[in-house]
Amino acid sequence: MATGFGIDIGGTGIKGAPVDMESGQLVGERWRIPTPASSTPAAVADVVAEIVAHHNWEGPLGVAMPSVVIDGVIHTAANIDDSWIGVNARELFSARVGADVVVLNDADAAGVAEMRVGAGRDTGGVVLIATMGTGIGSALFTDGVLVPNTELGHLEFRGDSIERYAAASARDRDGLAWDAWAGRVNEFCAVVERLLSPDVIIFGGGASKKAHKWIDRLHTRAEVRVAGLANSAGISGAAMAVQGVDER
Repeated sequence: MATGFGIDIGGTGIKGAPVDMESGQLVGERWRIPTPASSTPAAVADVVAEIVAHHNWEGPLGVAMPSVVIDGVIHTAANIDDSWIGVNARELFSARVGADVVVLNDADAAGVAEMRVGAGRDTGGVVLIATMGTGIGSALFTDGVLVPNTELGHLEFRGDSIERYAAASARDRDGLAWDAWAGRVNEFCAVVERLLSPDVIIFGGGASKKAHKWIDRLHTRAEVRVAGLANSAGISGAAMAVQGVDER
């Protein structure tokens, strides 16, 4: 069994585990450490090194970041310290753990896993993976090839980011019933369909765990699917990115 290692960095927790590269399943303990209150590059790199050491992992690994990542450099910082912007995360992590590291956007990582072994497997055309959680993450693929850093949750909508209106956190914040929130998700879908005309939209993130409560209320031209890998997708996709180096 070919095994890789992935780490998913979030605003509240940093998680990592070894991954079966064929199935995408975690094959060891999913070790989670709270994201440092001061989530500076040095502090986060220390946690990454701790997770790698906990698993006694040696060799290349992938790291998913809540950021636009281009050539290993961080260009935005969502829920992590602004001092990340401009940092070459690939060089930072590689030096800290003593191994080659691939760094990519967290939604892109989840998308890599879904396209290889999840709900998007063997699917051609234009596929959008949308992770519905605190925000809306997006990963876009055309005939299986990643178009990195789309960040569609940050599209402007009614004077604000559309994720402020339609993310799963908006349902909780505004006390919406599932059908009312699904109406907002429909509006998000309408925007991305006008822009990209996807053939398939795959919904992941925390809200996908209760997809039966809202997914049938969506009305799209695109085929709608529910993600298959749930919360392990970021870790799995980060590990898989090492193989093809699905980063930009």
